[in-house]
Amino acid sequence: MTSQTGDAGVPTLDDPATDPFDVARQAAAALRERTGVERHDVALVLGSGWGAAADLLGEEVASVPSHELPGFSAPAVAGHVATTRSIRLPDGRHALVLGSRTHLYEGRGVRRVVHGVRTAAAAGATTVVLTNGCGGLDRSWRPGTPVLIRDHLNLTATSPLEGATFVDLTDLYSQRLRDVAHAVDPSLPEGVYAQFRGPHYETPAEVTMAGRLGADLVGMSTTLEAIAARHAGLEVLGISLVTNLAAGISDEALSHEEVLEAGREAGPRISRLLADIVGRI
Repeated sequence: MTSQTGDAGVPTLDDPATDPFDVARQAAAALRERTGVERHDVALVLGSGWGAAADLLGEEVASVPSHELPGFSAPAVAGHVATTRSIRLPDGRHALVLGSRTHLYEGRGVRRVVHGVRTAAAAGATTVVLTNGCGGLDRSWRPGTPVLIRDHLNLTATSPLEGATFVDLTDLYSQRLRDVAHAVDPSLPEGVYAQFRGPHYETPAEVTMAGRLGADLVGMSTTLEAIAARHAGLEVLGISLVTNLAAGISDEALSHEEVLEAGREAGPRISRLLADIVGRI
C-alpha cells in the first residue's frame, strides 16, 4: 500500500481525506523557515518563455528546490524551472516566484496543479501573476506577442474547487491590474484564453470550436490556477505569450521545441515588461 504521508510526515495531496489548504499552510511555513521572509506580497507563476523575468524583479533572498516543500512535485516538462524563489523588490516588498508548475496532463491531480497559488495565499500574497506560453488564433499576433488575459474558457472538464464551493468569477482577471499593465505598455492586446487538458496539441477543429466560443488563445494551463487563486482571495493578472499560431491557423506543424524557441527569443523583452508591471502593482 502506498503511504499517504510525505518524507517529513506531512499528509500528501493524494489523500482525499487531507485538507489541501493545510498542506498549503505547511508549505508556506516551510518557505518562511527556508527563506527567512515572514510574508510574500505578490506571487508569480512563470510559464514557458517567462522564466528570465525573475532575475529582473529585484534581489534574490533565497532559492528553494520546489519538491522539497510540502505538496510540491518536481517538474515533468523540459524548459520548466524547478525552484521557488524569494525576491526582494526595490520597494521592500517580497515576491514569491513559483517556477515549478504542475500541469493537469501530468496526471498528478488538480490539487497539485493549484497547490502553488494556494501556498502563495498562505504565505501572505494578495496578488498573483499567472503567465503561460500558448497558441494564438489572431494572425496579427505573431510569435513573441504578449497578450493580457481578460477572461477564460475552462475546457478541462474539471475544477479545483471541491464540494459545494461557489465562487463568482465575473471579474476573475482584475481590471485594475490590467490597467496597471496598460500603463506600462499601452499597446498590449487583450484576449480570452481557453485551457484544454493536453498534453496533445489541439486539432484544427478544436481550435475552430474554441474560436467560435470566444477564445483568442489556447493552451494547457492557467485557468484552474486562476479559479483557485480567486477562491483563496488573490487578485489575478494573467499574461500569455503567443509562441505559435494555433493548429489550423498556420500551415506549420506544432512542436514543443517551437514553443521553447519562441520563448527564448521573446525572453528579454517580455521579462522587462513583466518586471515593470510587478514594480507598479
